[in-house]
Amino acid sequence: MPRGPRTNRKIRITPIRVIGPQGQQVGIMETADALSLAEEQDLDLVEIQPDSRPPVCKIMDYGKHKYDQSKKANRSRAAARASGGDLKEVRLGRSVKIDPNDVRVRVGQARKFLMKMDKVQLTQRFRGREIVHKDLGLQRLQEIAEELADISKIESAPRWNGRSASIILAPDRARISAQRDREASFALNAKLAEEEAQSNGDPSAEAKAQAPAEAKAQAPAEAKSEAKPKAKAKPEAKA
Repeated sequence: MPRGPRTNRKIRITPIRVIGPQGQQVGIMETADALSLAEEQDLDLVEIQPDSRPPVCKIMDYGKHKYDQSKKANRSRAAARASGGDLKEVRLGRSVKIDPNDVRVRVGQARKFLMKMDKVQLTQRFRGREIVHKDLGLQRLQEIAEELADISKIESAPRWNGRSASIILAPDRARISAQRDREASFALNAKLAEEEAQSNGDPSAEAKAQAPAEAKAQAPAEAKSEAKPKAKAKPEAKA
């Protein structure tokens, strides 16, 4: 699977809808003509909406565009570090069709990062024609954000980058502190209950343990009291 959008002569489909370097609509034209138009301006032809009919391509400086995207990502990571944590990305698979158990694993990963005061970028990718069902991917991102709302808040609404959408969650310090207090309280109560059970012991078990000893002590005394000496038989008188 190719990484990034198709550019220049890698764009084989024709015709295409062309957008100029300033965002102006150029119109629908043959790909070869659009490529010539881009080359005349010493720019690139980049496919930005491959699933549209016709596909949408933009004339731009693709090298500069990638550099700007890289700088933007670096600024986001720097801002996350400045706020006390890193920006961690959790990808929800390469398709909208992801097993619910896999989603649970991703949610668990995100929760661990947030509890460590790191920001989390949830990314949903779309494969092929799935891009026409954007609502499904966005709904999943929203559902995960709501599930993690007990320790986080949405910092960045869903953003599109090619064939993927992402949302950024930031740790909520107050809620995380409260969550840690609840976990600590639960652990302490469990430990105290265990220690109390060990110190009190099991009454029924003690009764069972004492019963054989008491019975053994009482048995000889009862045996002596019940035992009686036998009287000797008197000889019969002779006539």
